[in-house]
Amino acid sequence: MSGEVLINLTPMETRVAVVENGVLQEVAVERHRRLGITGNIYKGKVVRVLPGMQAAFVDIGLERAAFIHAQALVPLDHEGPVPPIRTLAHDGQVITVQVVKDPLGSKGARLTTHLSVPSRYLVLMPQASHIGVSQRIDSEEERERLRTLAAEVVEEAGDAAPSGGFIVRTAAEGVTREALLADVQFLGRLWRKVSARQVAAQAPAQIYYDLPLFLRILRDVMRDDIERVRIDSQDNFLKLQAFARDFMPAWESRLELFSGGRPIFDLFSVEDEISRALERKVPLKSGGYLIIDQTEAMVTIDVNTGAFVGHRNLEETSFKTNLEAATVIARQLRLRNLGGIIIIDFIDMEDVEHRRQLLRLLEKSLEKDRARISLTGITELGLVQLTRKRTSESLEQVLSEECPLCAGRGAIKTAETLCLEIFRAIMREERAYGANGYLVLAAPSVAERLMEEEAAAMADLEALLGKPIRVRSEPQYAQDHYDLVLS
Repeated sequence: MSGEVLINLTPMETRVAVVENGVLQEVAVERHRRLGITGNIYKGKVVRVLPGMQAAFVDIGLERAAFIHAQALVPLDHEGPVPPIRTLAHDGQVITVQVVKDPLGSKGARLTTHLSVPSRYLVLMPQASHIGVSQRIDSEEERERLRTLAAEVVEEAGDAAPSGGFIVRTAAEGVTREALLADVQFLGRLWRKVSARQVAAQAPAQIYYDLPLFLRILRDVMRDDIERVRIDSQDNFLKLQAFARDFMPAWESRLELFSGGRPIFDLFSVEDEISRALERKVPLKSGGYLIIDQTEAMVTIDVNTGAFVGHRNLEETSFKTNLEAATVIARQLRLRNLGGIIIIDFIDMEDVEHRRQLLRLLEKSLEKDRARISLTGITELGLVQLTRKRTSESLEQVLSEECPLCAGRGAIKTAETLCLEIFRAIMREERAYGANGYLVLAAPSVAERLMEEEAAAMADLEALLGKPIRVRSEPQYAQDHYDLVLS
């Protein structure tokens, strides 16, 4: 498997695409006017304690107060039940917090006091004392090597090492002692600067912010199968080179300045793929398709056979469609950055072995995901339920806004429904005011229906009222908007 990272930079935004074998797998977008804040550390002030919710609101200098749960206020080594929030926080209290989830919709940012600061191979946890290793490193021998090596380099670094615990990241698999030691020393320098800002700053204040997206991607995504990173900005290419030289020297040779005659996102049809990732319907090669609906509470994915009828029987058709859907769903979750509770309605299958194979393939397909995923299996209703850690807005939330016509419902009233509403409105106005006549201003589709399919009903209503009713088409009106003018 071979991969590429494409980075498109403009003064307004940064976009990053991760491509594997010519197929887009992940997209990240950072609008410079609306930067994500996940990972940032703030000196905040508690503005309201909510005993009933075991939570508190904290002012960290944003437009909306952020939210912290009692569980995120207790020390990492706390055992037993979480104490009442009033014993952990009070109004006006100054606390150091980190954003674990960006503001989403009407919700403020989610916070924790369990701080963590990442480098290339390690994550520093200032309040912890242990050394852990990423669960994604499968080899127990390698896990033990890294755990021992990390402990040794922390001791070797002495005063240059920050106090606290560490998690060895997946990217550290196979790295040398020198590389880990350099990371420990870097984190030591960084944390001393953060600590100094923490003492000097007046709440609310930001005291640490994560790297910009184009550098963060290099730190978090690079792995052996990424053959090159192409960036279309000369200035930022130099910054990327300097960052790689300081922290990831083995990768510097894979960086390229893209100077092609066409936009970088035209490579591998990335632009087209992004547009398709905003659609509800995802076609499958077999002729089946997925329907993906994103709501505030959860994401639902429905699998359909569509035009695919198979060659043997319904069970075989369902099985083949479901297997294809499993791999596509795993990619769509990454591509669309869908998070929270995800419910998948696969096509029903009677064969227990088929269901077992489907779950195994889905689990394997999800292993590529950098986000934490928990797959809970098949529910009593035959639905597959999983959770994917949500730390930032989905691709749809970044690139789209609520439809002003349907207000997010995904449907608007039909012209027939609106005609009947207009008739009722005329009757209501007649009883209340008794006008000399009525003028209906409506969208073309509604006006046309009133004057054609509903012409007989209009005539009956005029006869009943003994008053004229005129209709005027207003091209600028949305279908579900109309006005009634009394004369």
